[in-house]
Amino acid sequence: MLRRIAVMTSGGDAPGMNPAVRAVVRTAVARGVEVYGIRQAYAGLLAGDFERLTSRDVSGIMQRGGTILQTARNKEFETPQGQKRALRRLNEHEIEGLVVIGGDGSLRGALALHELGFPVVGIPGSIDNDIWGTNMSIGVDTALNTILDAVDKLRDTASSHERCFLLEVMGRNCGYLAMMGGILGGAEFIVIPERPTTLEEIGAILEDAYMRGKSHAMGVVAEGANLKTHEIAEYLENHEVGFEVRVTSLGHVVRGGKPTAFDRLLATRMGVAAVDCLLSGETGVMVGLHGRDIGTVTLLEATTKERVMTESYLELADILAK
Repeated sequence: MLRRIAVMTSGGDAPGMNPAVRAVVRTAVARGVEVYGIRQAYAGLLAGDFERLTSRDVSGIMQRGGTILQTARNKEFETPQGQKRALRRLNEHEIEGLVVIGGDGSLRGALALHELGFPVVGIPGSIDNDIWGTNMSIGVDTALNTILDAVDKLRDTASSHERCFLLEVMGRNCGYLAMMGGILGGAEFIVIPERPTTLEEIGAILEDAYMRGKSHAMGVVAEGANLKTHEIAEYLENHEVGFEVRVTSLGHVVRGGKPTAFDRLLATRMGVAAVDCLLSGETGVMVGLHGRDIGTVTLLEATTKERVMTESYLELADILAK
């Protein structure tokens, strides 16, 4: 039976991290286990920035975006010396298990600690939904709703001026947010890293839309796509496709905001499951959403297998854009 565990949030923040922290703390306390929060992720771990958390400390954080534990990236931890120092800090504070909430890089850090023999469980927190081993990561639903809100508002002004709006959203290597935002927002075209697109293809799509009498158009572009929004805009303006072109980049707005009901519930279920895994002696795993249930995969699988775009989504986007 573990007596003391710790929890940290790492990498890019995601709406729902606070509900996950809350669930970890309250589940552990209910099981008679002390919980410590590690501030500033692996940087705080190396610095020994630990603080005991009680049920009262996590009261009222369910609806807050971001993370009360804050987050940071740290190069030192990537080295063998940094990892050994981290293990030393955990032992100094008599921590017997760790829950890491974060994306791919954060989970690789958790795997490194596991391979050193320390009990650790990961929780996927990434708005890109790019982590293998879970149907959905914490923060994805909230980010997608932020994008859809922007698409709906831009469409209002686009239809008033016969314009084409190019909306750039986050997604360096994974185009899930752009794909879902485009499908659900009724975009005429979607540009994602997983499927290279040419300027000529986009131009033909918009020319056809204009000649068929559409009063406006919308394109959603992932930041990591082979074409950048300014390239697309310049091409369309030079080739007179019929619409005026405007560019909007949501940037880090997508990361913020109150977590949706779905994200709050998902984060809560994952937080509870992570603690129960640790207390049952299960380590080196990541909890994830498998269908309607919360299950586990190994951290090795989660960090070495690649999540690919579902082919049916690509087909769906093409059909609905007509």
